[in-house]
Amino acid sequence: MRQLIRNLLGVVATALVILASGGSTPASAADAPYDVLVFSKTAGFRHDAIPAGTQAIRELGAAHSFTVTATEDSARFNATELARFEAVVFLNTTGDVLNASQQTAFENYIRAGGGYVGVHAAADTEYDWPFYGELVGAYFASHPAIQQATLRVENRAHAATAGLSPTLVRTDEWYDFRANPRSSARILSTLDESSYSGGTMGSDHPHTWCKTLQGGRSFYTGNGHTQAAYAEAGFRSLLLGGIRYAAGRTRADCRPETGYTTLYDGATTGWSQAGPGGFSNSDGTLTSSGGLGMLWYSTREFRSYSLKLDWMMPGDDNSGVLLGFPAGSDPNAAMNTGYEVQIDASDTPDKTTGAVYGFKPADIAAREAALNPPGEWNTYELLVEGERLQVLLNGVKINDFTNPDPVRSLSSGHIGIQNHGAGDDVSFRNVRIKELGGTGPRVGPITGVAGKCADVSGAGSADGTKIQLWTCRGSANQQWTVSANTVRALGKCMTVAGGGTANGSPVQLSACTGAGAQTWAPAANGSLVNPRSGKCLDANGGGSADGTPLIIWTCHGGANQRWTLP
Repeated sequence: MRQLIRNLLGVVATALVILASGGSTPASAADAPYDVLVFSKTAGFRHDAIPAGTQAIRELGAAHSFTVTATEDSARFNATELARFEAVVFLNTTGDVLNASQQTAFENYIRAGGGYVGVHAAADTEYDWPFYGELVGAYFASHPAIQQATLRVENRAHAATAGLSPTLVRTDEWYDFRANPRSSARILSTLDESSYSGGTMGSDHPHTWCKTLQGGRSFYTGNGHTQAAYAEAGFRSLLLGGIRYAAGRTRADCRPETGYTTLYDGATTGWSQAGPGGFSNSDGTLTSSGGLGMLWYSTREFRSYSLKLDWMMPGDDNSGVLLGFPAGSDPNAAMNTGYEVQIDASDTPDKTTGAVYGFKPADIAAREAALNPPGEWNTYELLVEGERLQVLLNGVKINDFTNPDPVRSLSSGHIGIQNHGAGDDVSFRNVRIKELGGTGPRVGPITGVAGKCADVSGAGSADGTKIQLWTCRGSANQQWTVSANTVRALGKCMTVAGGGTANGSPVQLSACTGAGAQTWAPAANGSLVNPRSGKCLDANGGGSADGTPLIIWTCHGGANQRWTLP
């Protein structure tokens, strides 16, 4: 890994592209050469911008390692010809431009991993070909007059939009579409209909998006009606990123995304810095400096969630995402009680990008296939369900980890991003979360050693009633409701008596108050951990006789500390 990254860093970087929006893309390693087919046949309205678009793509290719073949001959759509190209651009095509055999050839090309880029009127093409409708994402419906409008960039991790500012203003012909593609594509930018006249899609008006389809990759943008558009640095950069994605030269998470709540997209409300160093905050981007510290979301902790964030390291840098730690201002304590998903260009396998730091390396082959190199943005999805953590990089699963430590718990805690130290400058964007909720409370017996049940002594419900081991009989005092981080019976909570933390502290029934003594977290080995004490629910003395009291004890994974929950 270290030698691979060093080689990548040694490749001559491409020139910075300065965008009309005022942003810029980072330098990235030169792509391996590839070939692009630009197809601009029309059977309806013909845009006078086609020559300008073709020339712009030729110039991009000359500067960025791809060759361009331009054609309006649909006979090129056969298996032999299409196999020459990593991506096909439909540049302002209109109407029915392919016959049945040509359509079949193109479908097979996409299914085999080919790439598609649709520009502007590509959405006004092949209305009677269902596969194409899925590929382009949405068909053209109408447009008002050419005018200035505001676009809002929703995803700044994709190579097409990484260099754009969150909001930009430009002039073009703004398409309305017959359907909203959000349910099948990752939306990259939207139109603000309040900024121009004649839009008909309302408050959610997608304009540029990407998606995968049956093995292939698709990128579409509504930009590109006017000749002048193809001279704009920002639009040319958008085109380049879309072509690189379609050709497989850069990776992106293009799965549809809905239901996420923004935790950071320019404002740090709810976040607190712990430890030395910190993060600059500019243009919707957090960039680490100094350390070792962390910026953590102190407002609340989370249970069962999908956390997504975009990150970029300019070179051989170091950072990580911290999960499942209790509130506190000590970043070292957070690392010792939670888990870190690593970001590091070159280290040992258990301490490099995608690893659960110090516990489990990423699947290196999957990681290498999904990873964008230093200088380009990547997207993590960290999927936490109980004590299981799945790590997805640019939409590809690269790690699947289950917490083995009864003292730690992934099932609840805070999240944070690390500033590792001087020179380890990693940037983050668009931190968002979706709480999964699960299937609701689980009700039933809790069984332990010798198949016996956790039992409320005498079916009493008074505070302080002993919880013990007893032969299972299905009675109400053996029915437990496991919900979030509590374990309840007879309307009250399983509690460590007196909030004790010492070995041997008894476990009893008490009115639910939300105290730490009533918090329980299942561990992967079957233990039930009280995080406040770090101790495990234990059948006293390893006994299995009816009436054996339940206590807390140092976790050791023995049979008298293993429980089957409902």
